[in-house]
Amino acid sequence: MVAQGKKVALLVEEMYNEFEFWYPFYRLKEAGADVVVVGSGSSMDYKSKMGIPCTVDANADAVTAPAFDGVIIPGGYAPDHMRRHPAMVKLVKDLFDAGKVVAAICHAGWMLASADILKGRTVTSFFAIRDDLVHAGAKWVDEEVVVDGKLITSRRPDDLPAFMRAVLAEL
Repeated sequence: MVAQGKKVALLVEEMYNEFEFWYPFYRLKEAGADVVVVGSGSSMDYKSKMGIPCTVDANADAVTAPAFDGVIIPGGYAPDHMRRHPAMVKLVKDLFDAGKVVAAICHAGWMLASADILKGRTVTSFFAIRDDLVHAGAKWVDEEVVVDGKLITSRRPDDLPAFMRAVLAEL
């Protein structure tokens, strides 16, 4: 199994995109990874945009970057809620600073901007947040997946197969 022995944080908050959360969740499990669902601490259960529930394993203020090999940040409107919680932003920044995999899809680029890790990086995202990422110092491109070191970004649910191939290759 490609990710055997790897531990990955999968972030969640209200209004997460169900495809961008559950597809990585099951692909990581299938590859042998230990997936820890990490919430902001505002609740133990969160609902997706379509109302699908998700229960967290841990809150962001109870975990630290050394415990993980990487993090996946799904999109939807959840990243806008996530970035309001300093512990979630700190976890992403600490993982990035430690040279671990940081993967963001769709609107999850908002978390990368809030973590202040985009300066000089090449990324992609859902087109509507392009300006936010550029203003945070990134070079934005319209591609299904962009790998810049251990930073992996994709645009939308249709890109999930390429996104997860890149994540698993980097883990």
